[in-house]
Amino acid sequence: MTNFKSAAVAALLAVLVPASLTYAAGSGGHGGSHAHGAAADIGTPGGTPSRTVTISMYDNYYEPENISVAKGETVKFVVKNEGSFVHEFNIGTPESHAAHGPHMAMLFEMGMIEPDKINRAEMAATKGSDHDMSHDAPNSLLMNPGETQELVWTFNTDKELEFACNIPGHYDAGMYGALAIN
Repeated sequence: MTNFKSAAVAALLAVLVPASLTYAAGSGGHGGSHAHGAAADIGTPGGTPSRTVTISMYDNYYEPENISVAKGETVKFVVKNEGSFVHEFNIGTPESHAAHGPHMAMLFEMGMIEPDKINRAEMAATKGSDHDMSHDAPNSLLMNPGETQELVWTFNTDKELEFACNIPGHYDAGMYGALAIN
């Protein structure tokens, strides 16, 4: 089993390292990469949910892959990372996910995220600094394998939304889903 896991990590790194270097080269530094989906213009956190949607994250896909919500609806997402790697559940626009990619690549390059674990203490130690690397936006969950977390969100927008994993290489491998606003 260990050999399989080592081979899987090596294969993932072969995809992630070039992807993270591409993100970093295009990012122009850390700068304003903390958008995390520009949460304010895609909805609001919290509220009293009208329903619960359970989402399972596997290595490079979600189940379900498509979710419909009514404009103004508040939904509680129960998200479980069923994969072997760290994954993210981030609600945003396709553009905000592209903007968030460089931040995620930097977390990976700095060792705050490893393929199969999150170094939360290191991330928390940067909170409030000029180089804040915390990952605590209300529209995003960053999860270790086996973890379950909840996110409550009110959808008060007409924008095209999706949920995605912005760990380097994951979005490009197809780890995103549509969030249709009805």
